[in-house]
Amino acid sequence: MTHLNIEIKAHCANPGKVRSMLETQQASYIGLDNQVDTYFKVKNGRLKLREGNIERALIHYNRPDKAGPKPSTVSLYKISSDAELKGLLSAALEVLVVVDKQREIYFIDNIKFHIDKVKDLGDYIEIEAIDKDGTIGEEKLHKQCRRFMDLFHITEADLVQSSYSDLLLEQQAQAS
Repeated sequence: MTHLNIEIKAHCANPGKVRSMLETQQASYIGLDNQVDTYFKVKNGRLKLREGNIERALIHYNRPDKAGPKPSTVSLYKISSDAELKGLLSAALEVLVVVDKQREIYFIDNIKFHIDKVKDLGDYIEIEAIDKDGTIGEEKLHKQCRRFMDLFHITEADLVQSSYSDLLLEQQAQAS
């Protein structure tokens, strides 16, 4: 399944405040998921195997590295068992980095919210306005994303342009 997201990632100084705002907006709380994303070295885009209790999938996506709402083309293949697939991918492709996070997952209509505590990186919020079937359109997705950025008081300074994988790789390079 391939779909279009307009998404942002931002530092989150107060996850409790965001959580309260989501409750006020009557967001559906899906749950807390410990997710381990194994990124593989690929020629185009990013490829990761997500292992979690709520979400398990092989995910390939292309997204520009820029701060602010940005389009992301996502291909998602849901899986039921991770171990065998992870072994196969690890044997065939070079593992780039592993991201370990606690993720709270919420939804309001087609908009998905993550409050993430990422091991070795800290607290973040992600907003993903999702168009699964092409009926919403990129312009409306941008407006939806911006609306919640304003609601959560996310400033340009809070925005993160890179993926967690890139942030961890930068951190590892600086430590070397």
